[in-house]
Amino acid sequence: MAGKGGLYACEDPASWKAILNIYQDVVAAVGSKKKKLIALDQWYQEELPGVLAGREEKYLTKEELLRLMEWKVTRGKFRPRLQELVAVNSSEMVEEHTRKAFHRLPDVEAAVKELNQLKGVGPATASAVLAAGAPEIVAFMADEAMESLPGLVPLQYTLRHYLLYLDGIRSCAKKLNQGSATGTWTAHLVEKCLWAWTWAEKLHLPILRIADPGGNQAGDGKEEDRPRKKQRTK
Repeated sequence: MAGKGGLYACEDPASWKAILNIYQDVVAAVGSKKKKLIALDQWYQEELPGVLAGREEKYLTKEELLRLMEWKVTRGKFRPRLQELVAVNSSEMVEEHTRKAFHRLPDVEAAVKELNQLKGVGPATASAVLAAGAPEIVAFMADEAMESLPGLVPLQYTLRHYLLYLDGIRSCAKKLNQGSATGTWTAHLVEKCLWAWTWAEKLHLPILRIADPGGNQAGDGKEEDRPRKKQRTK
């Protein structure tokens, strides 16, 4: 397995790729208890990024922000009050501040502060907005991923805490790219893996055993999925 330090401490790209490959299976397992999660996650992970990339300037409509918030509270802790607050924002305000936020990237701190001007949008929701349009540099502030990083517990939903978390996620992505033949690991993919790993352990899913780099089921057999150096844990 990834070792007693958890997945975050693992530097073997093959193990991470194996976890990424079971992401949909974990979503389906969690979705059996959280209705709507499967459809919402597909929309957030696959449809929304394409919509944003297809616009001359990236921005979210009010309807998209409301659906993104529904995805966030369904995937994590259910907080209906947040949905009510977000609904107060006008369509014009949502488009204005989300457009400005994407323009402020790669300054993530400035982009988050821009989005925080919208009612009901804190650092976590802001990170979800930015990760949908810039997954290479921004990761969603998921509780499961934050709990996987050393030094971030107890969790705080502040901008400072998010920036510490993002720094750890980016550092992890950099290490994985150094040990991978493809170099395609992003902050967003690291968060997806940590979320899937945490839920797979929590639900005791048997599919988690494919993350064992020493087993026959790890990876898909491609050269890019095989470890290029020995796994180390911190």
